[in-house]
Amino acid sequence: MTMTLRSLLAPALLATACLAGCASAPVPADYAAEKPVLDLRQYFNGELVAHGLFTDRAGKVVRRFVVELTGTWKGREGTLDERFTYSDGKTQRRVWHLTDEGNGRWTGRADDVVGVAEGRSAGNALNWRYTLSLPVDDKVYEVQFDDWMYQMDDRVMLNKAAMSKFGFGLGEVTLSFARK
Repeated sequence: MTMTLRSLLAPALLATACLAGCASAPVPADYAAEKPVLDLRQYFNGELVAHGLFTDRAGKVVRRFVVELTGTWKGREGTLDERFTYSDGKTQRRVWHLTDEGNGRWTGRADDVVGVAEGRSAGNALNWRYTLSLPVDDKVYEVQFDDWMYQMDDRVMLNKAAMSKFGFGLGEVTLSFARK
């Protein structure tokens, strides 16, 4: 390759890389036309089961789990009782208290959530952002979740959550929910 061709290609490649890096992250409005329209009160009402796994930054499956869920609602307030069973036999329980704030906005609280989880929904998608107190060995770390849920049909919802600390990716949680 000649020096002139290299000198012309280098800026073009750099510009392409910069534009790719500047691509905007998805927002719930990107899914506004998708069907079925997600209604958390309807979908998370009654008994559900989810199968999930946690993968580290390299994509290696680190932990698998099953979650039995029960959702109940009174008006715009809901409770989602999650009972986790991990592949190593350990168990955990998280009880979410959800509030429909209107206009696709949601808030959620749970004992291991730091502050308030904030969510936005549109079309078939919901994006939750929250900080979770995560016990690892003898320490507890506060990690951030960027959690996306996509309703596939009346029975199935897929969930993918990116976990980070100080802006550095730690891994991902992937779940498949099914209504019983």
